Amino acid sequence: MELSVVCPVFNEEAAIEAFYQSLSRTLEQTGTSYEMIFVNDGSTDGSLNILREKAAENPHVRVLDFARNFGHEAAMIAGIDYSRGDAIICMDSDLQHPTEMIPQMVQRWKEGFDIINMVRTRREDDKPLHRFNSALFYKFVNLISDVKLAENASDFFLISKPVAQVLKTDYRERTRFLRGLIQLVGFQRTTLEYVAAPRVAGESKYSFWKLLKLSFSAISSTSKMPLQIGIFAGLFFVLLSIILIIYSLVMWILDTPVSGYTTLVVFMSAFAGIQLFVTGLIGMYIGYIFDEVKSRPIYIVKDIVEYEK
Repeated sequence: MELSVVCPVFNEEAAIEAFYQSLSRTLEQTGTSYEMIFVNDGSTDGSLNILREKAAENPHVRVLDFARNFGHEAAMIAGIDYSRGDAIICMDSDLQHPTEMIPQMVQRWKEGFDIINMVRTRREDDKPLHRFNSALFYKFVNLISDVKLAENASDFFLISKPVAQVLKTDYRERTRFLRGLIQLVGFQRTTLEYVAAPRVAGESKYSFWKLLKLSFSAISSTSKMPLQIGIFAGLFFVLLSIILIIYSLVMWILDTPVSGYTTLVVFMSAFAGIQLFVTGLIGMYIGYIFDEVKSRPIYIVKDIVEYEK
């Protein structure tokens, strides 16, 4: 089989029909053998029933039904694990990732590229605050990490079978940032640009807290630099202490009284704040280590729906 398309689904009942029709038309036009892998990530609406109907109608459709909601990253990993294609495309099922870009992605893969990153140039329903937060996120991750992400890279990408095999066997972190991991494995990479369409139905599943959690996962899986903040903070306060000691000695020699109450309060407050912040960062990393040590499954597939041709 030449192409596998992995589509995570979480409560997309209102959009899944339009997405399926668009994806089917595009894949038929490519003239390649393909499969569509829909990963139902614990949907509580009628998404699973619609997917079961599509699998019964179309032998190209396979449905992985999770035992509960494991998250978007786990759904993509599951789809990659169960894929059988020589190239695997991951994309969202809300039509914000245009299916019309698939032929170009496949063409670049046939030219010899193993990873095709899709970079969003703009989003038709984007808000200024969202654009600012997104730009800030990528700049910050690139600043502190050895992994350099293309700005506005998304979970819309193509990987070749060798890359997928690496992800299946070697990169099995419980806490992961997939669009960052595919930059770590090497291979030949390229980028394509696209415009994200507005959602055809429903609402974004990423709340502020989910986005914040994803940011922490991205930083922890690609960089250890936050753990070094304590070192730099310690050096800064050592330097500041030396300056204060010299200042106090000079004032003592000059027989000039030093009012140290305000200085002491500011110094101790800043020091305590940085200590708590660094302790929190260490706790976050320890929590991720704890998850890895437990070695619990990344996802649990309750049922697989597929019909032979």
